[in-house]
Amino acid sequence: MPIAQTGEMTSRKPIRLWPGVVVVTVQWLAWLVVPVFVPEAMVAGVFAGLIGGPAVVVWWLFFSRAAWSERLGGAALMIVALLATPRILDVSMATGAMGMLFPMYAIPVLSLAFVGWAVATRNLSDGLRRATMVATILLACGAWALVRTNGVTGDFNWDFAWRWSQTHEERLIAQTAGEPAAPASTPVATETGLDGPAAAWPGFRGLDRDGVVRGVRIETDWSASPPVELWRRPIGPGWSSFAVRGDLLYTQEQRGEDEVVTAYSMTSGEPVWRHADATRFWEAMAGAGPRGTPTLGDGLVFTFGATGILNTLDADDGSVVWSRNAADDAEVMLPGWGFASSPLVVDDLVIVAVAGRLAAYDIVTGEPRWRGPPGGEGYSSPHLLTIDDVPQIVLLNAFSITSVSPEGGTPLWEHPWPGFHSLQPAVTADGDVVFSSSAESGGMGTRRLAVARGPDGWTVEERWTSRGLKPYFNDFVVHEGHAFGFDGRIMSCIDLEDGARRWKGGRYGHGQLVLLPDQDLLLVLSEQGELALVEAKPDEFTELARFPAIDGKTWNHPVLVGDILLVRNGQEMAAFRLPLEGG
Repeated sequence: MPIAQTGEMTSRKPIRLWPGVVVVTVQWLAWLVVPVFVPEAMVAGVFAGLIGGPAVVVWWLFFSRAAWSERLGGAALMIVALLATPRILDVSMATGAMGMLFPMYAIPVLSLAFVGWAVATRNLSDGLRRATMVATILLACGAWALVRTNGVTGDFNWDFAWRWSQTHEERLIAQTAGEPAAPASTPVATETGLDGPAAAWPGFRGLDRDGVVRGVRIETDWSASPPVELWRRPIGPGWSSFAVRGDLLYTQEQRGEDEVVTAYSMTSGEPVWRHADATRFWEAMAGAGPRGTPTLGDGLVFTFGATGILNTLDADDGSVVWSRNAADDAEVMLPGWGFASSPLVVDDLVIVAVAGRLAAYDIVTGEPRWRGPPGGEGYSSPHLLTIDDVPQIVLLNAFSITSVSPEGGTPLWEHPWPGFHSLQPAVTADGDVVFSSSAESGGMGTRRLAVARGPDGWTVEERWTSRGLKPYFNDFVVHEGHAFGFDGRIMSCIDLEDGARRWKGGRYGHGQLVLLPDQDLLLVLSEQGELALVEAKPDEFTELARFPAIDGKTWNHPVLVGDILLVRNGQEMAAFRLPLEGG
């Protein structure tokens, strides 16, 4: 009897569960809960989610008191499952977040599932425990092979769907197989037609690429006089905005394996012509399709695709005037998020930013005229400014903001601020340059430069740098001595005198906006596709109205031509008539 009692006393102790429960609780709080209330903690939350996995393994191996066969087998199987599962994932899951999407989600889910298994099976037999352990690990990892991602929001929230479900693009292709294509044509070098209607909205962010709409005053009481929908139609993926000329609007989209430039009727939304290039750009975060916006000039439409194709098309029928592969001409590799520049027409040149490198072409023949120095990855567009009576092309590249002469691309001045540059610079009333920089995870701030031409050349002086306005890929506007834009997902206003924040308010995600300066008004298109009217005044944040416009993630810039508002995203586009003030 004494010997039997000793055997019972020395039998295996129960599994020590509380360290694993604590680790998973902290992991999930840091990964999912805290970033909801503190968006700035998002990156730290991702790391906490990843680090929680090894912490669970450490608990299981050294502090769980499980049988050593279970400890070693469980840890080994978790590692093998995490390494093997990417082979069977959808490409969007395997490549998302630069290959980190699967571990970002699978490790916290596996950690929770494994600790949950340990708690739930602590009183089961050894055989049943081990069988359910294997099933839990394989299911927690393998289930990710059943889903795909449609991309990510500006706050890095991923949109998951069943792997076998149709995408919006696939449904669109099935619905619109009979749309007209552009007539066949041979590239020509001829005089361009100058007798067509002038472009009401010539390209990216309007006439001066500043997002300002002058001469329009709209009714702001949308509860009494809401916007009136004129038409709505599905569209292929892409982050292009619109150019408008006469009754035609122009945009870029993806249709299967073709990158497409399309002209639609402004009145009805019906397609008029379509030009297709057999190329496709796709990456898991932003999805498929071109990023740039068409530019109009001299009866032509200029487009720059996400893979580097620069087209010049007849604006009336879409026939090809000339076409170049600007990526090859500039000797630039395809950047991670695709080429995003919108072409800029200056005199007899069309200029594009091939990532961070400028390239200029003859507007008639398409022959290369000059190219600037390499600038790394960049997603901004060339911007024409006049400083000290000198016209110049300003570009934000991966390393700096730089200026060159339009005639030959001669460098004029440069100011370093490395970052992820995708926005346009602005000019203050007294001629200073305002621009922003961001990291891949979000905005870093806004800076004001005093740029001047002296007897010894150009000088650049930093006046201030502000973290009161930290746009990511959402352009800001300048009005009455203040800058208005997105500080993350929230609207913000800063004083251009010193960069101090005047107010912050309103949550619109990572949307876009235009300014109506005649009535101190911002027309905001939220990331969720809602329209909002916000006062462009420094006193306080005031939202005047909201209106649901389109569904889905919306990063595209809105366009306002007279009283017609055009909006789109990667799924649909729509036109609204806005009530005019006093109308």
